[in-house]
Amino acid sequence: MIDIKFLRENPDVVKENIKKKFQDKKLELVDKVIELDAQSRAVKQQADELRSNRNKISKQIGALMAQGKKEEGMALKDEVTRQAQQLAELEAQEQELSSQVTEIMMQIPQIIDPSVPIGKDDSQNVEVERFGEPVVPEFEVPYHTDIMEKLNGIDLDSARKVAGNGFYYLMGDIARLHSAVISYARDFMIDRGFTYCVPPFMIRSNVVTGVMSFAEMDSMMYKIEGEDLYLIGTSEHSMIGKFIDTIHKEADLPHTLTSYSPCFRKEKGAHGIEERGVYRIHQFEKQEMIVVCKPEESKMWFEKLWQNTVDLFRSLDIPVRTLECCSGDLADLKCRSLDVEAWSPRQKKYFEVGSCSNLGDAQARRLKIRVTGEDGKKYFAHTLNNTVVAPPRMLIAFLENNLNEDGSIRIPEALRPYMGNKEIIS
Repeated sequence: MIDIKFLRENPDVVKENIKKKFQDKKLELVDKVIELDAQSRAVKQQADELRSNRNKISKQIGALMAQGKKEEGMALKDEVTRQAQQLAELEAQEQELSSQVTEIMMQIPQIIDPSVPIGKDDSQNVEVERFGEPVVPEFEVPYHTDIMEKLNGIDLDSARKVAGNGFYYLMGDIARLHSAVISYARDFMIDRGFTYCVPPFMIRSNVVTGVMSFAEMDSMMYKIEGEDLYLIGTSEHSMIGKFIDTIHKEADLPHTLTSYSPCFRKEKGAHGIEERGVYRIHQFEKQEMIVVCKPEESKMWFEKLWQNTVDLFRSLDIPVRTLECCSGDLADLKCRSLDVEAWSPRQKKYFEVGSCSNLGDAQARRLKIRVTGEDGKKYFAHTLNNTVVAPPRMLIAFLENNLNEDGSIRIPEALRPYMGNKEIIS
């Protein structure tokens, strides 16, 4: 959510940003919110004047009563009562207008970074860099669930009976591999100076609307019936929520955290064959990283965060590339985002395994995450997040890139301590 003062003073900039995101239907919201904001400030001014006047009259009543001028005092009391009724009406009007302004402001997208390429959707994202040499083996690479089934590592049929489509049982060494990757990612981030955290797996609605847009909320979140609680779609939600309504000293920043959690997503809509199996599912586990920092440091942390994911995948012998997300592919709260994609030898192309996002002060403004500067003035922090690793999707890349011709799986050296020093899954 952008600053209402910025919008008020720079409506053309905000409108141009909306056009760059190909959301022209939101252009009218800018003029509408400016009008409502003006009304809200006018009503607030009237209310403030009434409060000030009421205080003056109250003092006059006290003085008159002390002088024995009861009749004059009672007349002023009637005036206070009348003004109190008028003030109550103004306060109700002020609250209604303020709510309308906030609702619209939460629909207006964050100002994107100047470096973001302009494009309508993810087909116009721009490749930035490749890391590692993509290899296509001479033998055929089976579909990932076929690899797992051959190793007695997955049971989709039983999961459908128990929970429906989009769920799975991982078994044996594949289940162990899943846990090993999570544990390795945890220690990888701890070694890079991040504090490990296991957050709540449910959050309240005020946190949900603080960390994401209404559109994302509707398409992703599972609501707990009868309670003000939602299952998290990623631990970023509860991790950023940890800082709700807090004030931090500049000297205490940045806060760098890495978190483990299960994630739950509706994943609305139909998907192609490559998104069956365990690619797009309703439940998965994830190691995440988040940063709360000073505004001038967010660009630097953005570069560090995506590099962490690249380094982790390369340590497991998986080639990756980075893609700069174009304007139309950015969620409304993001000012910049970069995807990390892993190489798929079977598909002979890359696919997404992580996403790094700089949200500027959008989440901090919604959740009131503030910083006290050296001059004593308060300002909003910047927040960033990035996927460290998210199996079982990451397992697809791992299995395909470490598959041997006989169907066994090579365990990279970095992961062996987490797999009982096994070198091969067979």
